[in-house]
Amino acid sequence: MDGITKENLAEFICGDDDKKCPIYRSSFFLTRYFQDIGLNYTHDGSTRKWWVLDVLNSLKGQDLQKVILRLASPKLYGGNEEHTRLALKTLNEILAVESLKIKINGVETILTRETPNFNFEEDIKNAKNGLIPLPPPDFKVLNLEMGIADILERRWDEIQKCIDIEANLASVILMGSLLEGFLLGVMLKFPKEANNAHNAPKNKEGKVKNFPEWTLSEMIDVAHSIGWIELDVKKFSHALRAFRNIIHPYQQLTCKAFPDIDTCKISWLVVQAACNDIAKWMQKNNAK
Repeated sequence: MDGITKENLAEFICGDDDKKCPIYRSSFFLTRYFQDIGLNYTHDGSTRKWWVLDVLNSLKGQDLQKVILRLASPKLYGGNEEHTRLALKTLNEILAVESLKIKINGVETILTRETPNFNFEEDIKNAKNGLIPLPPPDFKVLNLEMGIADILERRWDEIQKCIDIEANLASVILMGSLLEGFLLGVMLKFPKEANNAHNAPKNKEGKVKNFPEWTLSEMIDVAHSIGWIELDVKKFSHALRAFRNIIHPYQQLTCKAFPDIDTCKISWLVVQAACNDIAKWMQKNNAK
């Protein structure tokens, strides 16, 4: 199992007060959780997430499967349908990259094999009817860090030029950089909102990372949780991010990703929508 998958599972096991984790899991709970399924681990008082991750890394085969299946069990949530449904949905999102899926038969959980479909290009094209072309926001009136507005405006113009001549690869890479730069600028202007988001990324010490250390994926998720971008824009921004990563030739070779002009045009609609969503939020909250 991939290390990122295990880290996501560790975060879910620990829980917190956000909507993805229905129950905050204390040190006492963690100890009891593992012992209830026959695994003799006692939390040592260290940071919960990293302790749980160490436990997961030590488990293999049936023991790891027991941990995963218990997390989706209706019994763990006292039969609460909403909590069980939310747990099942979140866990299946985490496990999809491992071609695994949890199903519930009555009150028993079952782990099955299921090949995921990460066809982002098709998802982007399906967004065409839901997004319409938008003009660029007035970056200058948003009072971002000095000089960044000019850079964002020039990149906006350059993206359009790339699309016009069907420089597809260049356009999607520029789109990702534009979105990332704008999000970083907004986070620097509204650090309290970004740092206090329930899904703000943290380091091993449990502290929120410095903004330049955030990935574009983390920025997109936090932007949605705060209300900067809508759910549909969040979804297709992640699809754009996947294309942006092919800036590395070997990544493109591995993914066999070759964006065509239709993909570029629809990705451009996604970026336009994201930037305008963010600008509207900033203006509504009296950005100064």
